[in-house]
Amino acid sequence: MSAARDSHTVLIAAPASDTHTWNLIYLQLLVEELGHPTVNLGPCVSDEAIVEACLLYRPRLLLLSSVNGHGHRDGMRLITRIRATADLVALPAVIGGKLGISGTGPHHADELRDAGFDAVFPDRPHAVADFCRFVASLSERVAS
Repeated sequence: MSAARDSHTVLIAAPASDTHTWNLIYLQLLVEELGHPTVNLGPCVSDEAIVEACLLYRPRLLLLSSVNGHGHRDGMRLITRIRATADLVALPAVIGGKLGISGTGPHHADELRDAGFDAVFPDRPHAVADFCRFVASLSERVAS
């Protein structure tokens, strides 16, 4: 069953190189607590599978999470594919977690935003609160 484009569904995934699941479960519970249904694709999801899921579910938001430190590399590759897909050009997409193996420099976040992510939430103390504000802003955009 496909969700409508204006639904509140949030699609959650870890990119192909990331095997971690605890972060995805935490994010699923957080997003659901914020009032949005989720589709959790799990860890190690190929770029192709994420694009296909976005086309199928038409989520309000694509949320990518990285724990292994390859979020920058995986995110750059994936957002390029997302933005090259005509039906997904305007899909809000965010990425968060450990974006680099030697820490997350500000250049990682800037490059990911420049490549097409709407927001980037590096692993730092206020990331969850920043993400919650971003999700709330999505609701405000639909309501107005």
